Amino acid sequence: MSPDVTTLPPADRLPYILTHCRTIAVVGLSPKPHRASFDVARYMQGQGYRIIPVNPNATEVLGEKAYASLTEAAQHEHIDLVNCFRNSEDIPPIVAEAIAIGAQAVWMQLGIRHPVAAARAEAAGLLVVQDHCLKVDHRVLQSRGLLPAPGS
Repeated sequence: MSPDVTTLPPADRLPYILTHCRTIAVVGLSPKPHRASFDVARYMQGQGYRIIPVNPNATEVLGEKAYASLTEAAQHEHIDLVNCFRNSEDIPPIVAEAIAIGAQAVWMQLGIRHPVAAARAEAAGLLVVQDHCLKVDHRVLQSRGLLPAPGS
């Protein structure tokens, strides 16, 4: 039986997510290189994470097949972490899908918060991060030696 990760102290949650969630579905991942979603996903891919693009308007991003929804992606890929690049009002259905597919965590990027959806995800046993940049937090934790080096 796996431990209840929702009881992890807040300071341990980000390192736990970034160590244990190696396949990241990026909801709202743009194929346009100048967009923040593309930059963050490219960085995480370069750090050894598997990126699964979720964008109904794209066929491929960063060399990976894009899916129209999390549900469709989960039919083909195992997803650990759902990284959200969508407006806050779009978060509840994404969280519902994340719960349904058995994701371990939901990460809402900078400026994105939805306390009700976050509480629903946590009640379902998912770890939740709101209003944080995945790339920035990865760099900070890695520089402090709290994450393994890429490829290890």
